Amino acid sequence: MPEQSPHPSYQRAVLGLNGSSADPLVVQLAIELGRRDGTELVVLHVVEVDWRHDLDEEIPGSRELASRVLDGAEVAAERARLQVRTELLQARDVGAALVDEAIALDADVIILGLPYRVRLGGDFAMGRTIPYVLQNAPCRVIVVRQSVEEATLAGRAQEGS
Repeated sequence: MPEQSPHPSYQRAVLGLNGSSADPLVVQLAIELGRRDGTELVVLHVVEVDWRHDLDEEIPGSRELASRVLDGAEVAAERARLQVRTELLQARDVGAALVDEAIALDADVIILGLPYRVRLGGDFAMGRTIPYVLQNAPCRVIVVRQSVEEATLAGRAQEGS
């Protein structure tokens, strides 16, 4: 009987970034996986477009946030000498777009971040995206939640800017 590795190997990882303080954790984990397995990283930022707008309509402010999020992930991955691709998508539902892209790309894993909300006393809300991805993704899903310390530091950094 062949011996199984204690760590799954990933060929392609889809990273769902949204500009939250948990994004660096997602990128860090993906880089660690990429170094270990030679994983191709596909970094996605999905702009949710409500029904009042066409899907191809430019949403004010969305390009600036997307550029900042995607550029930061790309720089970090390139520093680690990993293969990385970034994509900006507009969709009616972020979770569905992430799952659809993961299927289209034949991804082995989707990695998402969940911020720890210090102001809410440590309470957190998963929203709709994470439960949707957990329920519908055909591949593994990794959700990385910030530690209390990371969230506190991120909050202080935001207050100072």
